Amino acid sequence: MKNYLSLFFLSVFLSTSIQSQDLGESYLREWRQFYPSKALKSGIRSFVFQYEQLSSDQLQQWVDYNQQILVELSKEDVQIDPINGRLLRVKAQSEIDKWHLLSTHTTSLRLYAQLILKAVPSIFDAEYLLAPEKSRLICSRLQAMEKLSLAAIANLRNVSKSNLDSGLSDLSKSLQYLKDGLKEELKSQGLAIACSDFDTQLKKTIQSLDTLMEYGQTTLQKTAKDGKTLIGKEEFDRRLKLYTDSDLTSTTLAAMALQEIETTKGLMARVAKEYLLSTFPNKTLPKEDAAIIEKALADMEKDAPLNAEAYLEFWQQLAEDAINFIREKDIATLPKYQTLQIQTAPESAGAAARIGWVDAAPPFAPNPITTLYLPSIPDTLPKQEQIDFWASFNRPFNRMIAIHELLPGHYMQLKISRETPHPIRLVFPYGPYIEGWATFVERVLLDEGWQAGKHLTYLAHLRKRLENANRTYTSVQAHCNGWTPAQVRQFSIETSLLAPQFAKSLWGRIERSPMQLTSYYYGGAQFSELLQKEKQRLGSSFNLKLFMDTIMKAGPIPVDEFYSIFKHIQAN
Repeated sequence: MKNYLSLFFLSVFLSTSIQSQDLGESYLREWRQFYPSKALKSGIRSFVFQYEQLSSDQLQQWVDYNQQILVELSKEDVQIDPINGRLLRVKAQSEIDKWHLLSTHTTSLRLYAQLILKAVPSIFDAEYLLAPEKSRLICSRLQAMEKLSLAAIANLRNVSKSNLDSGLSDLSKSLQYLKDGLKEELKSQGLAIACSDFDTQLKKTIQSLDTLMEYGQTTLQKTAKDGKTLIGKEEFDRRLKLYTDSDLTSTTLAAMALQEIETTKGLMARVAKEYLLSTFPNKTLPKEDAAIIEKALADMEKDAPLNAEAYLEFWQQLAEDAINFIREKDIATLPKYQTLQIQTAPESAGAAARIGWVDAAPPFAPNPITTLYLPSIPDTLPKQEQIDFWASFNRPFNRMIAIHELLPGHYMQLKISRETPHPIRLVFPYGPYIEGWATFVERVLLDEGWQAGKHLTYLAHLRKRLENANRTYTSVQAHCNGWTPAQVRQFSIETSLLAPQFAKSLWGRIERSPMQLTSYYYGGAQFSELLQKEKQRLGSSFNLKLFMDTIMKAGPIPVDEFYSIFKHIQAN
């Protein structure tokens, strides 16, 4: 009876407090309290003074809150922008899925172990904190680590073998750090111990982690099984409906992607043939389309930088060329101030240095610099290994990736959307929008004349377009139709013409991110259809710059919302 009364009073309280203000603002406030680390990562630095708890009571309250949010969103007089309401509905349902339906807190040791591992080191890395603040925070983080250990023991029930192994590995690292590294780091940074019971608290935290380790190695180990990595058709369709906020099914999506694969392969054969005929007019072409494409791709990979210095110089020029092209063609309104820096990935980044990455500015960061870290390889390695490495990052490929990653792709879109007055769109973006936009703008700039007459640049775009459709198709086939890693690899290489190394690494992403993998193709297709219909609707009145600016200024919202937005713009 007590639990029912508690839930009743919680429901009344939530309903009253929610109705008194904009629903989106209310949700964001509660989300930041539940996920202080994510709030901090989004750029709200005051949340460095809080940390996750994940107690069973807190988790139940969070689920109840999200369920109440869905009730409030269903009311006719709800106080929220309708588009933000769609995004909030998807987010609330996703949180209920995570903590109630999927019960992540009962199945993932790594959930707790990762938070424990990052708790103290993140304080040392916080350059914006004063020394006394760091000292006090380290004491409170030790307490947070102890609470997380206790919560893990109380909550965890069924953990997969792989999750258990990775969680125990993270816990082992944390224990070693607390026993051997923490005091040394305090000393090296000249930080005084701020809490009088530091040694006692450190000992208690270590004991709690030891207890959790023992619980994992005994109780959890006894019931650990090989994790189920494929979710099945019914669950895939349920998640796809939520992810796209539509009635799209896996069957329809797979058919769309397969058609895109066939269409793109035909385009690649045509472009490769045009390239070979113009470049080698006196040579006989191979008879098969696959051989023609392979020969052209081989030439594409020969046009590559020789070292990191040349690669960096090439990319810096690419960014400048993209800015000039967008300005000259009047494609979109460029940001008034550039906040982009490009540099070579440091060797200390380990494996990440071989592929590079974008360190995007968080939505609420006070210093919104975006850094593109370019892939690198030591010049001390054998020459052929260096040549093979740089061939993967050839110039035609990068002329398209620069558009995708920088302008008017991810960097420019994120920079402009940071200015939106709708923070809920920044924190809970529409999934297919982000990668869909970056994929779509490649085609827009090509149509406007980017690298006009350069067959290999267009071929590079088509190769990426083919890979995107293959990601969607194989994700559906694996989860819904039981394709094995071997089947995925064979189809990706033989039908979708992926390089063997990319085909091999695809399976891991299919297991981890089945929905996100669909966003490149599906989101791009949504934007392409929107552009086509707007051109048909407006005819000679269509304005590409207005089209592009509107999409970026609105922020990452469901793409189908733009149809009414554009009609409203025209009406006014």
